[in-house]
Amino acid sequence: MSAYPPPPDLITGKVAWIFGDDFDIDLVVGVANIKSYDAEHLRSVCMKAYDSSFADRVRPGDIIVGGRNFGYGHPHYPPMVALRNAGIAAIVAESFSPGFWRGETFNGMPLITIPGVSRAVATGDAVTLDWRAAALGLPDGSELVGAPPSPRTIQVIEAGGSYELLLVEHARQGQPQ
Repeated sequence: MSAYPPPPDLITGKVAWIFGDDFDIDLVVGVANIKSYDAEHLRSVCMKAYDSSFADRVRPGDIIVGGRNFGYGHPHYPPMVALRNAGIAAIVAESFSPGFWRGETFNGMPLITIPGVSRAVATGDAVTLDWRAAALGLPDGSELVGAPPSPRTIQVIEAGGSYELLLVEHARQGQPQ
């Protein structure tokens, strides 16, 4: 069961970090911490190898940007637990590793594909993300648009994850028509 509420319609924050192509999500917390599910510990090691101030400067609503094949490797959950607990509200990338996309989407995290995003923003840029429309508002007022999520994916994210959506759908089946 997801412990995270669904995202707002419009996510407003900053670009917390930009990863290049083929980023292994496990590196967010380091391989030594990949079996930990202690949220405070994961937050304390989150992004230490890249930026020791990351966990202190990230605010709720910030996003991560990635290049092609973001999240490749084994789709472990601790790195995303760390990022979510740091305040990351969505990930926008050129493309996602299929296993990572499936696992995190079905945990209710908006993973939005927008071509050209990793070259169009800088760390610290203030952005707005309409995740349903896959539209990223940039600081200069322009907008990048990618592939919107499918209706079913939107339902999963709005419910806070696939488990929560299945509970709602199951409860509806038991309702008199």
